[in-house]
Amino acid sequence: MSKSTKFRSACPFNMSRRNFLASTAAMAAASQMGLLNFASSVFASESASIEKSKIKVAFIRPDVNRTWLGWPGAAYDQIGMQKQYTEVITKAAKKIGIDLDIESKPLCNENATASFLDCVKKDNPDGILVTNMNLNMGWEHADRMAKPENRSDIPMVIFSPVGSSFTGHLQNTREIPGCFVGATDDLNWLETGLRLLNSIPQMARTRICIASGDKTEDIKLRQVGTTLHYIPESRFAAELKKMEVTDEMKAIADYYSKNARKIIEPTKGDILEAVKNYMVCKKLMADENCHGFSMNCLGLVSSKTIQPPCLGLSRLRDEGIVGCCEADWPAAISSRLTHLLANRSEFMQDPAPNTVDNTLIGAHCTCGVKLNGFDQPDEPFILRSHSESDCGVAPQVIWKLGQKVTVMKYICQGSPWDAPSAMPYEFSMVIGTGTVIGNIDTPPSGGCRTSVELKMDDIKDTRDTQGFHQLFIYGDYERTFKAYCQLAKIKAEHI
Repeated sequence: MSKSTKFRSACPFNMSRRNFLASTAAMAAASQMGLLNFASSVFASESASIEKSKIKVAFIRPDVNRTWLGWPGAAYDQIGMQKQYTEVITKAAKKIGIDLDIESKPLCNENATASFLDCVKKDNPDGILVTNMNLNMGWEHADRMAKPENRSDIPMVIFSPVGSSFTGHLQNTREIPGCFVGATDDLNWLETGLRLLNSIPQMARTRICIASGDKTEDIKLRQVGTTLHYIPESRFAAELKKMEVTDEMKAIADYYSKNARKIIEPTKGDILEAVKNYMVCKKLMADENCHGFSMNCLGLVSSKTIQPPCLGLSRLRDEGIVGCCEADWPAAISSRLTHLLANRSEFMQDPAPNTVDNTLIGAHCTCGVKLNGFDQPDEPFILRSHSESDCGVAPQVIWKLGQKVTVMKYICQGSPWDAPSAMPYEFSMVIGTGTVIGNIDTPPSGGCRTSVELKMDDIKDTRDTQGFHQLFIYGDYERTFKAYCQLAKIKAEHI
């Protein structure tokens, strides 16, 4: 088994889109069309708009500048720190795209807290973010607010900066569904708190287009709330036949050709056809008013109706859009949650335990390159064919050795390829972590083009790893996903 350990140089796929377009012949046409971001002018509204989340914000503290004795102490500027927390929250909300309703007057007594809770019932926000700024009086108010009946069962995050809680103070809230306490000295965790609160309404407002079978129907998932919008898979092939090559498509194809480390199997025509697949995904999303796309790709490829859509789905993920193969809807909603919480692309993979080394190999032919974050440098990639058919275009993405990785997926009873309307289901989530120790080449090995080997944490035998098509995600997000599960009332299980 060959393990590629040499791919550690700077990624060439890091040129700005504007600079790249300026350097290609296709730029002339693209520039005239005003296409500086490869976002198709034809499909300018390819992703349906989603209503912004509304988060209500409050601060628990005495209505004084400084307190005498007791934590957080007389040196702690209550007014100044509330201003600082507000600035961090406001900046994070703008970055994420959240509307805030900030109560600047402190919740300093029973009447103030009761009045705030009355406003919560009246306004019905999507979430509540409360910062407890005082150890002595704060938890009487925080514990009261944490009770579901007092907050109208609206998800709530309590931020408890160091100096505002002891072990005993954190006991009453640790098992309350719909409430999570973030006790930390990291002020930037407030952004995570907002992402957690934002994820629940955004998951519920998401529509994912799934080209599979021969029916058109909507299925709204219990607990998560996402709508699965099924369309006949024949729609994809029909749209592909009508799709004409444009200068924009040529520019996108040229972009991938110029920035790949190598191109092994695909031809220039293959790459252009792969871009057409991407455009069809965007077209169907726009037509169906959806925010993501998944499809029964293997069926259409097996019948030689289409070229494998691996590159197109990869590109969707790198744009922060669900692009999920094999019509695996639990993987699709897991992808959506990852984008909301981790702000980066992810890798849906087929798990293959290595029983000799007790490692876990994950492989698939579609993987995003924005693994570090949507606004971060890309990982290097090679253009390959889809391994099972040896046709089309699939990116072989080279994963960073030593990189910490989170492994997660929504799990439900029954087969993930069955529509949820055809089976009983209840959600849980499997979560674990590992470290990248190798990239595996095909050939000499078999399997899919992006093939990553992980040394898993806290798993005695990798054959016990739960799930299939779990997501590999750069970074340690285990506690973040667990916090989401507590807020969303979903059972979290170790992978």
